[in-house]
Order: sequence, then structure tokens, then C-alpha cells
Amino acid sequence: MSGERVVVGMSGGVDSSVAALLLRDAGHEVVGVFMSNWADDGSGECRAEEDRRDAVAVCGQLGIPIRFRDFSREYRNEVFRQFLSEYAAGRTPNPDIACNREIKFKHFLAAARELGAPTIATGHYARVERVGSGYRLRKAVDANKDQSYFLHQLGQEQLAATCFPLGDLDKAQVRAIAAGHGLGTASKRDSTGICFIGERDFREFLARFLPSQDGEIRTPEGACIGHHPGVCYFTLGQREGLQIGGVRGRAQAPWFVIGKDVARNILYVDQGHASPWLLSRNLRTRFAHWIAGAPPATRFACVAQTRYRQPDQACDVVVDDDGTLAVHFAAPQRAVTPGQSLVLYSGDNCLGGAVIASTDAPMPGVAEGTDAP
Repeated sequence: MSGERVVVGMSGGVDSSVAALLLRDAGHEVVGVFMSNWADDGSGECRAEEDRRDAVAVCGQLGIPIRFRDFSREYRNEVFRQFLSEYAAGRTPNPDIACNREIKFKHFLAAARELGAPTIATGHYARVERVGSGYRLRKAVDANKDQSYFLHQLGQEQLAATCFPLGDLDKAQVRAIAAGHGLGTASKRDSTGICFIGERDFREFLARFLPSQDGEIRTPEGACIGHHPGVCYFTLGQREGLQIGGVRGRAQAPWFVIGKDVARNILYVDQGHASPWLLSRNLRTRFAHWIAGAPPATRFACVAQTRYRQPDQACDVVVDDDGTLAVHFAAPQRAVTPGQSLVLYSGDNCLGGAVIASTDAPMPGVAEGTDAP
């Protein structure tokens, strides 16, 4: 593989910088590509121009060419519209997963092939392993940085054309490599949150597209103890932003979102991080994606994550005839949220996953309905 042309997605951060460095030093012909995925909305909050400058500077330091591709139209049509549709229905989507599937490992991969490269690379913390004629997606060595959760929608074609140079490194090693080579991104802080929202207030951003609608905040018993600007702005298990003062007859303890009645715009809350109203042991999903192309069996035991960086949870999985999943967990799970993704693992091998449709939590929450895209 040495000498092969590899196109690296340059984000302007330390991870992609080191990925490009490692591939260059391994003897590959490296070409950097900076992707513009979000059009400037005039808010002044987007860091895209700063990231672009950093990507150009790093490629200059490494002596590799850089190209630019604008995928903002594809992102709006294939990721952002779905994001808004899910929030409007009261669910909590994960746009990073959709971005990887639709932009980075579809449109970016196509752009790399136009540049004559059979392989793409990114700064994700994950590993690709060839087994016989197929490929596996494995967790990164650094469990704290592993990003296989966000990559579980990839298939055999994408994995065959992808390498993750950072999969065997931890974050401290990556920063040390960058510093040792004098890269300007060595100490640059990692980006957090949803890429197109950046540092701005999430609710304020969402309100630009989904207008506020005042509604009641109720206890599980039905008592109204406050008001909210719209159930779509909240997610299960959320504590921040409820603005509930002292409630007669209740202790001075934090309140958490435990359920949403989207049709009536009612937000349900309870006190206690481990409120029984937030707990579930069973869930159902939408149609599942399998990295190998098919499930390991129609019934099997494995471990799963229902949110990023969650410790692996033992579960039993049943694959229904329509490709959806019924999952039973060995232990109760807190705040499993429709719209988020269930990702399945066998050891450090990522099997695939699916979007969560509903759970058996006792408080009625948003579930899959006819408004699902």
C-alpha cells in the first residue's frame, strides 16, 4: 500500500493533521481535502474559516497539496433536513452519524476517487480490519476517544476504501506527535457539540427553524409546576433549562425530563437522576444496518451502547422479519432516547446499529409514528 495516493479529510484539527503526517511518513502520496459542510448563516458563530486556515497551514507544513470541496448543499438536504424533522417530531437525532454516512463516506469518498485516490483517511479514532474477503470496524485502542459509535452506518464498500491512522493511538500520543513536528494544531482544543451549531446556544439556534410554543411542565401525577417554550427543545434525562423553582411539598432537588407528550406539548419531569420513570429494559428500533451486510443471527447476545461513550451494556437482540430490532437489556437503562442510535458490539467489533424507535419506560415518551421520515 506504500506509495498509494490517499486523500485525507483535513478538518483543521490536531487529529486530521496527525493522520496526514503519519500517512506521509509511511510513504503515501497524500492529498488533503478541506470540506465545507455548513454554509455561513451570518451569525458569526461558525469556526469554518479558522479551521480552513489551520488546514491550509498544516498542509503547507507537511508539504502536501490541499483541495477544497463544498458539500453544504448536500449537508442541508441529506443531514440537516432530517435533523429538523426529527426534532419537530419530539425525537433527539444524532446528525454526526448521518454526516458520516451521507457526507464523509459518500460524497467525500466520491470526490477522492475523482482525484484518483482509491483510499480515504480521516482523524477518527477507530480501526478497520480485513478478515478474509471482508472488513470489520473495530473500536479504537483509546476507549475514551473511540468513535466507532458514530461510524456504525458504514458498510463493506466504505471500509474497503478507508483507513483510520489514529486507531492504535491515544489522544496524548497524537498531541505529542503533533507537537514534536511543530504542527500549529498541536494544542488546538477539540471541537465539541453539533458541528453546525458551534458555541452558540442550542435552543436559540433551534428556535430559528422550529418556533417556540409555550406548554406546561407537569409531574408524573399531572400537576403543573411550570412552563416551557416547546417540547422539541428538550430531551429525556435533561436537567438544564427547566427553570423550575421551589415546588410546595417537594424537596429542593434537581428536576429531570422524563417524558414528552408531543401532541399536547406537555413536558413531564421528576426529581432524581435515577428516577424510575426514566428507566427501561426493552427497546425497539427502526430498520437496522449491519456492517457485514447481514446480522450474525436472527437471535443473539451481544453488548450495546445507546449513547456515545456509554459503557457496554449486555443485551439480547431479536431481528424481526422487517429488519427492525427488539432488544432486551440485562440491567435497566437510564434515559434511552428515541431518535438516538443503538450500536451493537461483539467484543471490540462493531456489528452495526439502528435508530431507537421506542422503549418500555413507564412514562409515555415520544415514539415512532406516522410522522417519521
